[in-house]
Amino acid sequence: MHQETFVKSAVENLSPTRAKLTVEVPFEELKPSLDAAYQKIAKQINVPGFRRGKVPPAVIDRQVGRGPVLDEAINAVVPQQYMAALQEHDLEPLAQPDIEVTKFEDNESLEFTAEVDIKPVFELPSYDGLEASVEDIEISDADVDEQVEALRERFGTLVPVERAAADGDFVTIDLLAAADGEAVEGGEVTGMSYKVGRGGMIDGLDEALAGLSAGDDATFDSELVGGDLVGQAVQVTVKVTAVQEQQLPEYDDEFAQLASEFDTAEELTTDVRERLGRGKRLEQAAAARDAVLEALLEKVEIPLPEVMVTDELNARRQNVEQQLGFAGITMEKYLEDEGQTAEEFEADLERRVRDAVAAQFILDKIAKKEEYGIDQAELSEHLVRRAQQSGQDPQEFANHMFEHNHIPDLVQEILRGKALATIVESATVTDASGNVVELKNLRPDGTIGEPVEATDEADEAADEATDEATDEDAEKA
Repeated sequence: MHQETFVKSAVENLSPTRAKLTVEVPFEELKPSLDAAYQKIAKQINVPGFRRGKVPPAVIDRQVGRGPVLDEAINAVVPQQYMAALQEHDLEPLAQPDIEVTKFEDNESLEFTAEVDIKPVFELPSYDGLEASVEDIEISDADVDEQVEALRERFGTLVPVERAAADGDFVTIDLLAAADGEAVEGGEVTGMSYKVGRGGMIDGLDEALAGLSAGDDATFDSELVGGDLVGQAVQVTVKVTAVQEQQLPEYDDEFAQLASEFDTAEELTTDVRERLGRGKRLEQAAAARDAVLEALLEKVEIPLPEVMVTDELNARRQNVEQQLGFAGITMEKYLEDEGQTAEEFEADLERRVRDAVAAQFILDKIAKKEEYGIDQAELSEHLVRRAQQSGQDPQEFANHMFEHNHIPDLVQEILRGKALATIVESATVTDASGNVVELKNLRPDGTIGEPVEATDEADEAADEATDEATDEDAEKA
C-alpha cells in the first residue's frame, strides 16, 4: 500500500520572483532511502563470507561506515521532498535550486533549505477585444522598379570593357592587407569578383576602386572587420585585373516570357506589385501582432527575475555581435549607421528583452487558463519549422532536442503561439488610414483566405506568430 509522503515545509518570499523553502523531513521518511542505499552499496563492495549484494547493514557500517550510507539516502530524498514542497506551496520553478542541508544527525530529522527563482504571480488582465494600430501598406513605383531591376540583373550579362571601373561594374581584384609593412595573416585574397559600389566589405574599397582600370592598383587605410584581429588598422592594397560592365536585357514582352510565366511586361509588373503587396501584408501582420501584445503588456505589471533577464540580454547581445561579424560589420560601424550610441543600443535591447520575457509569462498564463493541448502532428511540424529556421537537418535537430530534453520548451513555444493567436484574432487592429487589418484569415503566403473555423494555415501562422513576437530579436537589433 502506498503511503503518502509527509512534508513539513515553510516558504519565504525573498522577492516577487525568488523563494526560499525550508523543509523538515522526519527520520522515518529517510528509512526507505536508507534501505535502498544499503542495497546499492552492498552490490558495490566485496566482503569475505558474503555474496555480492547480500552484505548486511551492520557489516556495511563496519566496513564502509554509516556516513556514506546516510549521504546516499539524503541525496535521494532531498530532491523528492523539494518537489513535494513546491507542489505544497504551488510554486513554479524557473531554474535549478540552491540547496543547503542545514541540520541533520543520525536518527534525527533532516532539515534543508532551497532557494529558487519562481514564476511571478500576477493577475491576468482581460485579453479579449484589444485595440492596436499599425502603419499603412505602401507600395511605391520605386519599390516596383527596384524589384524589376533585380529581376533584370538576374538575366544580365557581363561584358569586358577597356576603361576605368565605375559604380555598378563588376571587377576582378586582388587584395592584400598589411600592418606596419607586414602582411596580415589571412589578409590576402586573389581573383575575387566584386560589384563596385556594393559596400559592406571593407571601408574605403569602393572609393579606391573609382577610376582604376585593369592592371591598376591603389593603397588605402582601413580596419579589419573579421577574424581575431577585428578593428586593427591596416593598409590595404587593391589591384584590378579585369573590369566588366553588366548589360541588362530590355524590359519588354520577350523578357517577360523569358523570366516568368507571363506573356507581357505589363502582366509581369502587375504580378511584381501583387507579390510586394503580399510581403508588405505579412510585415504589417507581424507589426500588428507586436502591437497587440504591447497593448496587453501595458495592462499589467509583471515582476521579472533579474537573472533570467540578464541571461537573455547576454544571449541576444552575443547573437547580435555574431551576426554583425558574419556580415563583416563592426559594432561601432553598425551604431554609426543606425545613428545610435552604445548606451541607446543597450537601453533599447534591454527594453525589448524585458518585453519578451514578460510576454512569455503572460502567454504561458493564457495558455494554462485556456487549457490548450497539442498533438504529435503539431509538435512534428514545429520541429521541422525550427530546424529550417536554424538551417539544420530536421531529423538531426529532433534528435538533439530529445537527447537534451528540450521538447518541453518546444511544447511551450507551441502553446504560446496558440495563446498569441487567440488574443490577436480577437483584437481590432487598424492601419493609419482607419482600415481594419485582416489577421484571422491571413495565410502564411500573404494572401487572404476564406473565413474558416480552423485551418492548417491558421495553426502554422500561430506558430510563426510566436517566433516573431517572443523569440530572440537580434536581427531587429
